[in-house]
Amino acid sequence: MRRGRRIAVDVGDARIGVASCDPDGLLATPVETVPAGARSVGRLAAIVAEYEPIEVVVGLPRSLSGREGPAAAKVRAYAGRLAARVAPVPVRLVDERMTTVTASAGLRASGVKSKKGRSVIDQAAAVVILQSALETEKTSGRIPGEVVEPTAE
Repeated sequence: MRRGRRIAVDVGDARIGVASCDPDGLLATPVETVPAGARSVGRLAAIVAEYEPIEVVVGLPRSLSGREGPAAAKVRAYAGRLAARVAPVPVRLVDERMTTVTASAGLRASGVKSKKGRSVIDQAAAVVILQSALETEKTSGRIPGEVVEPTAE
């Protein structure tokens, strides 16, 4: 397991959830929810500069069968723009199937109401994405996901 903080990003049409982990990669915690839009890449770049992670993990939405649809194409494009802004910090895409469902269930179980939950669901999904990536690396010894090549904005 590599040592170093990581940032996870759950990209949505309206909001982008952000999570981080400790330098030992033991526990993922929520950071903030960034409004989606033209300024979001800049805000994420500022978070990356502040946290100084070894990498940024972006959840890639796939169908249950593993296929990629229009949402995955949007996330791939967004991740490429983010990679260009945060270089030389690598950006990696990891499978995020079921993370929002898992995050929603966890919030409901802890008593968070659905209206209040909307503001934190994206952060919770980013936590699930990051925790999954950390577990994958711990158990397999391999860095999870695929590296994103930077693209022009």
